[in-house]
Amino acid sequence: MFLSVFDLFKVGVGPSSSHTMGPMVAAARFLASLRASPFHAHGLRASLHGSLAFTGKGHATDRATILGLAGVAPDTYDAEVAEALLAANRETLTLSPPGLPALRFDPARDLVFDYGAPLAGHANGMILSAADAQGDVILQETYYSIGGGFVVTAAEAEAVTAAELDLPSPVPYPFRNAAEMLAMARASNLTIAAMKRANERVFRSEAKIDDGLLRIWQVMNACLERGLAADGTLPGGLKVKRRAHAIHQSLLGERGLNQTAPHTINDWMLTYAMAVNEENAAGGQVVTAPTNGAAGVLPAVIRYWLDHVPGALPSRVGEFLLTAAAVGGLIKRNASISGAEAGCQAEVGSAAAMAAAGLAAVLGGSPEQIENAAEIALEHHLGMTCDPVRGLVQVPCIERNGLGAIKAVSAASLALRGDGTHLVPLDAAIETMRQTGRDMHSHYKETALGGLAVNVPNC
Repeated sequence: MFLSVFDLFKVGVGPSSSHTMGPMVAAARFLASLRASPFHAHGLRASLHGSLAFTGKGHATDRATILGLAGVAPDTYDAEVAEALLAANRETLTLSPPGLPALRFDPARDLVFDYGAPLAGHANGMILSAADAQGDVILQETYYSIGGGFVVTAAEAEAVTAAELDLPSPVPYPFRNAAEMLAMARASNLTIAAMKRANERVFRSEAKIDDGLLRIWQVMNACLERGLAADGTLPGGLKVKRRAHAIHQSLLGERGLNQTAPHTINDWMLTYAMAVNEENAAGGQVVTAPTNGAAGVLPAVIRYWLDHVPGALPSRVGEFLLTAAAVGGLIKRNASISGAEAGCQAEVGSAAAMAAAGLAAVLGGSPEQIENAAEIALEHHLGMTCDPVRGLVQVPCIERNGLGAIKAVSAASLALRGDGTHLVPLDAAIETMRQTGRDMHSHYKETALGGLAVNVPNC
């Protein structure tokens, strides 16, 4: 089952790919079904379940659901338009999605946070329905937001079997795990990035691949720059102050001073990552990498490489992203990138593994060293819980991205000091992450019912 680099890295809006972008995507799919329906709808309803209910307010899931049902999409999100649509809904208690008549939707009545047992298919579940003038349901669908902005219906989730995952792939290098990836690299004498690019060429031209990769990096870097420039307090009630701007200014002022400690380079990486995740927490435009909650790790490592490593070339950012996407695809296929399913090991842990692989690639690492770098980074995030205070993607998420970036760089450096041979293969680390996520109590999987979320005052 092929996963494109452009599926893994998607332009969207903060603060959460699963709780903000996912509901928007699900709503768009539901509206498309409603437009094709022979019945005439007069009203819409939505119910949120599992993690979508427990941390939905902090993750702006209510806003995202309303906006999605109004026709707003993550990749074309405009803050002013969104606020106008929300204001109109509060006044009229209706939504007017393109291609459909005005539909009744009173958030107080028609948007339900169900704090009971989660739906069977995934921790992030939502049910969307349309009713006729009498209030009878004429169309209903269950959706699961499975992480990184990916959405499946209940039927699609049930249809995914091991046999389906193993169907013949149309791409020339259909590696399903890291062992196959390394074997194909040795047999073809190609880099991981070159194999991933060859797979992408089945679906789009070389020029479109390059243009797409360039846009991904431009949006990532623009988000980082906005974060470095912005100041103030993040929304949500925790009164978390933005820190990236002040730290960045301090670092700039220290440049050229002989007494600067070597470990200050870590502060640069922390600041780059925090800048991205402060923007994400403020609802800005971000790129899933592989999720919004972990969106700061990759761009921070890329900026570290471009700005601080001699010989770095912007023209090789695409190679970094392709390599990272290859590793991210393996993790998504064989474990999870969803915090609600497997904790933060699936988000920041996956991002660190992807970033370590990308950095090792552009620093000249062999496929074996790249695989080793990804494994080291993932191994040392195993067991990490997702316990956002007040359900906001702020504490500990923002700092955690910074530490993830530092771990990624350390993992790549350690791997490049060896010849690629190591005791624990990446596949073993991925499977361990899957098992750990399965065994982890739901309190520690993006429900804000355990960990820091209950041990830190949040009001």
